[in-house]
Amino acid sequence: MKRIGMEGSFAIAEAAKLADVDVIAAYPITPQTHIVERLAELVANGELDANYVPVESEHSAMSACLGASAVGGRTFTATAGQGLELMHEVLYVASSSRLPVVMAVANRALSGPLSVWGDHSDVMAARDCSWIQLFAENVQQAFDLVLCAFRMAEEPTVLFPAMVHIDGFHLSHMIEPLYLLDKEEVDRFLPKYHHPYALDPDKPLTMGAFGPPNIYAEVKKSQDVAFRACKKEILHAWQEFGKLTGRHYSAVESYKAEDASVLLLTMGSFSETAMMAIDKMQEEGQKAGLIRLRLWRPFPFEEFRQAVARAKLLIVLDRALSFGGPTGPVCSEIQAALYPLKSRPDVVSFVGGLGGRDISPATFEDLIRRGTAKAKQGDFDGFEMIEVRE
Repeated sequence: MKRIGMEGSFAIAEAAKLADVDVIAAYPITPQTHIVERLAELVANGELDANYVPVESEHSAMSACLGASAVGGRTFTATAGQGLELMHEVLYVASSSRLPVVMAVANRALSGPLSVWGDHSDVMAARDCSWIQLFAENVQQAFDLVLCAFRMAEEPTVLFPAMVHIDGFHLSHMIEPLYLLDKEEVDRFLPKYHHPYALDPDKPLTMGAFGPPNIYAEVKKSQDVAFRACKKEILHAWQEFGKLTGRHYSAVESYKAEDASVLLLTMGSFSETAMMAIDKMQEEGQKAGLIRLRLWRPFPFEEFRQAVARAKLLIVLDRALSFGGPTGPVCSEIQAALYPLKSRPDVVSFVGGLGGRDISPATFEDLIRRGTAKAKQGDFDGFEMIEVRE
């Protein structure tokens, strides 16, 4: 295991290389392009023995991934923003066909107005497509989680596709130090892929066939049951990765939250900025802590409820809007997850960081103070936008 400085996009490409992917089908889109450019270079110069399929669109990229995965190939792609939305139709086919494609998503704000910068509007638009979804906070995590995603997705009892989310530009183009694994270490963690139901000309079968009304609901119910059950293997993969590397991941991760009465919830790279705010506030004697959702789908209900059990107030930062909805999309799910509990924290919703706008540690401090003030006033209606010019 060696320590090296590397751009986030290149770290993801390196993880795909170490995983010995068989097929890469991709279309370039900012800010994801460096990932697939680097993979194309690795294939072209012989460092990676894989088939690289340049296609005419993201829809075609995911369609090609379906075919490659269906015949038993370890398959990888990457996209961002509008590219993810152009894939949207095919995302559902991948999951319902139980094809363990792994995809890195450099999260990008959706148009309009046109923006190449990052927020979470793209992932929230794709949250219900039955893909395992993981969030990275830094370059090391982006590298690690891609390897973990292959292990999770390809587990024979799982066989669901997986997305690894990195914030566009904040991680995709950021150079940070990370520890690379040796090929031997990766091989111990990630066994050779074997799809138990791969297409075979000698044993023909149909995948994704027409489903009339008398079976469609039953198929979707069974898919949901299987998808929820795969959390066990997701957690197991992280346990095994921790044994190998000493880097441990959880579905919900806390930061200085043990004695905190007020918790801030974040996802993605802004979490590390929020930690700076928590450090300062705790130094000043304020009981504020941070929790982060590492696993977005399947949603970790049990782990989340345990993480917030002692808190009196939970302040949720969304980086996407739910137009016409009651709160930000993450906050809506948080409220739903807490609703069955007799004792639960109050929840305040904020939306910020849209279109790549930064949130400083000082703004996170202010957000926590404003959220606390809103709770004291009993103001839990709707959400509040931060850093909006009136």
